[in-house]
Amino acid sequence: MRKYIFWLAFMAVAVSAAAQQVPSPEQFLGYPLGSRFTPHYQVVNYCKAVAAARPDMVKTEKYGETYEHRELMVAYVGLPAQLQQLEEIRLNNLRMAGRLKDKAADTTGLPAVVWLSYNVHGNEPSSSEAAMQTLYALVNPDNKQTKQWLEHTLVVIDPCLNPDGRDRYVNWFNSMVGKRYNANPEAREHDEPWPGGRSNHYNFDLNRDWAWQTQQESQYRVTLYNRWLPQVHVDFHEQGYNDPYYFAPAAEPFHEAITPWQRDFQVLIGRNNASYFDREGWLYFTHERFDLFYPSYGDTYPMYNGSIGMTFEQGGHSRGGLAVVKRDGDTLTLTDRVAHHYTTGLSTIEVSAGQHKKLLSEFKRFFDNGNAGKNAVYKTYVLTANTPGQLAGVKKLLQLHGIQYGVLNNKTFRGWNYFTGKDESFKDEGVHLAISAYQPQGNMLKVLFEPVSALSDSVTYDITAWSIPYVYNVKGYAVKERLAVENTPPATDTAFKPVNSAYGLLIPYNSLTGAKVLASLLSNKVKVRFSRLPFSFKGREYARGTLIVLKGGNIPEWNTVTNNVCRRFNLQPEAVETGFVDKGADFGSSDIGFIHAPKVAVLTGEQTSSLGAGEVWGFFDQVLDYPVTLLNAADLADINLKHIDVLILPDGYYRALNDKEVNNKLKTFVREGGKIIAMEGAVSKLADGEWGIKSKEEEEKEGDKKDDYANLRKFSNRERDWMPNAIPGAIFKVEMDDTHPLAYGYGSDYYTLKQDPTVYNFLKDGWNVGVLKKESYVSGFVGSKLKPKIKDGLVFGVQDMGRGSVVYLADDPLFRHFWEGGKLLFSNAVFLVGQ
Repeated sequence: MRKYIFWLAFMAVAVSAAAQQVPSPEQFLGYPLGSRFTPHYQVVNYCKAVAAARPDMVKTEKYGETYEHRELMVAYVGLPAQLQQLEEIRLNNLRMAGRLKDKAADTTGLPAVVWLSYNVHGNEPSSSEAAMQTLYALVNPDNKQTKQWLEHTLVVIDPCLNPDGRDRYVNWFNSMVGKRYNANPEAREHDEPWPGGRSNHYNFDLNRDWAWQTQQESQYRVTLYNRWLPQVHVDFHEQGYNDPYYFAPAAEPFHEAITPWQRDFQVLIGRNNASYFDREGWLYFTHERFDLFYPSYGDTYPMYNGSIGMTFEQGGHSRGGLAVVKRDGDTLTLTDRVAHHYTTGLSTIEVSAGQHKKLLSEFKRFFDNGNAGKNAVYKTYVLTANTPGQLAGVKKLLQLHGIQYGVLNNKTFRGWNYFTGKDESFKDEGVHLAISAYQPQGNMLKVLFEPVSALSDSVTYDITAWSIPYVYNVKGYAVKERLAVENTPPATDTAFKPVNSAYGLLIPYNSLTGAKVLASLLSNKVKVRFSRLPFSFKGREYARGTLIVLKGGNIPEWNTVTNNVCRRFNLQPEAVETGFVDKGADFGSSDIGFIHAPKVAVLTGEQTSSLGAGEVWGFFDQVLDYPVTLLNAADLADINLKHIDVLILPDGYYRALNDKEVNNKLKTFVREGGKIIAMEGAVSKLADGEWGIKSKEEEEKEGDKKDDYANLRKFSNRERDWMPNAIPGAIFKVEMDDTHPLAYGYGSDYYTLKQDPTVYNFLKDGWNVGVLKKESYVSGFVGSKLKPKIKDGLVFGVQDMGRGSVVYLADDPLFRHFWEGGKLLFSNAVFLVGQ
């Protein structure tokens, strides 16, 4: 018995000793970091191996998976005492943020949470390598310095935010590189092919998706992030290989919601980073290029959630490879890139440890100020629409951000009307939701709903306007009065009631929900009609576009399938027992259109924008759940179009359209009944050809004087000289012809995000469905020379050609999938136009 006890004790000591032997990345991978790129699964396996070796200091958690089923994982790193109270640290963060009120928050006794996010752009791969080195340094028993920092910090490491993109790049590079790398920047290993590894599976830029969460990876990640709400967040990136390292403090403009403390802490981090870089003689820059304004980045989104958000940018990007010769003749290696990211990561932890009490107290103050409505110009926001479905998307977004909303009992008030730009009395369109600024998420609310973006500097890195009423195209009021909002979420849309009819069903069509229902019905072989005119039936008014499902000529189970589809999307149909309406077109009229289920294809690959093509692909695959065929644009001359009804040309430059024969082929396709939907750059390309659409040419106004000194410019102003001709992303009001099928479900106005100043002449032989008139600007930065020119032109139009049609979408209605108001417009282009 004694021998058995002794053996157990011996084994326990042996296991404990083995657990302390943390493998270095080189020991685990079999090669030094920087000598090759590590595939994602090995990055994950290394983190798990470290957690297995030191379970008292490291815990890994799978928080989701990518579209290609790769694991999304974080590692929590702390001293043993901290890891034992991991859940208490998390809950305390929520208490400080006002999201949990079970007891008072502790702002002194717990560590600050530092969250390090790596490789959101897949072809910026050095950061995942640095993540492994950082993890090892924190756990390595020989590193006494990191243990001191961990006394006051809990570190969360997400080693790869975009595994699909990373592996796309790594697998390509490994297939291109030889026995020895080639540092010549013109070598093929530095020339990544379309679509590159930057984006995710659907070619979305995940670094612009934090606030909107349109992609699966973002939804999983931000859900976990909001369960923790860390005090510090760093997003590790790469930029052009000729650029030195960038770290905070950020450039102007800073959004006014960012606090002085947040700005000051960025300076602390910057100075500490600089001290390490100075010691090694490494070059860097700060205060330039990367601003803190657009709310959906990995630095701004944390900022608006009380954290210290920062972007760190290492030179390298997709063209860096394992080594590349820079413009100055120096050679930048992957080993260098890893060392730089590793250094700034540890530097951030060091400063956070020294400032942990201040970080916690200021974090709590941020949310306390939100709860008190401090600095809130508008105290209440109210949105209103005709049907609950039109507000469903807004509710979902608010829930994602933990923003409380409710309803009003007293609707007698005045506010700034987003759609008219005037202070007016509230008009209830039928349903509404109200949001009070007096809540912990008051700062995020302000950022998302501000009617006009307050820019402190015109040089910005991204779009400059995103106010929710315009994004969702729903009427809204910003109210300076604090209204009494019942902060229990409004009841979900009226419970669905299945309806039976021996004749037919009517389905409202005024939101994206209606488009989803239509797509699903067509996929299920249900025959669907739609009304081209308003009509009334049994005293109820029905708008243009109302979907009509009739028994005659339909599938046997038409009633059951229609109810099941409508139940799935919570859209209530109405039963009709006759085709004889009270007013308008009877259901047998020629004003009732029949919707053929279209066979849809989209051009992709070289010659198209990967982001633009990805938006279309993702919309069909993930939003509509409707089949779409991907075709290579470069093969356009050889593609057989006979089995396609709708051909979508997303944004791109389309060299193929320089070929006269290709243009003739496409025109024949349209004349024989096909439909082309051209978007953004594709519209411009068609305008260069003989398609009947032309870009609007602005002539110099009579009386304008030529400035003889216009070419005398200062070199120091070179970055700003282009701003008078810039439009990084601003909102304009488009006047819609709501009698045309392209505009069904909309009123007379639509709000578009313009990133291109081009407008087109009104179509002489077509339908000018969406146009800009005078005074159409709403919000966001537009260069002084461009603003007066963006008027009196076409944005959305339809041109009939033979038995087919061409749809022109000069602005992107699917922009990053967060521009919700445009999704119904695009659906109309696919399903309704030309039917």
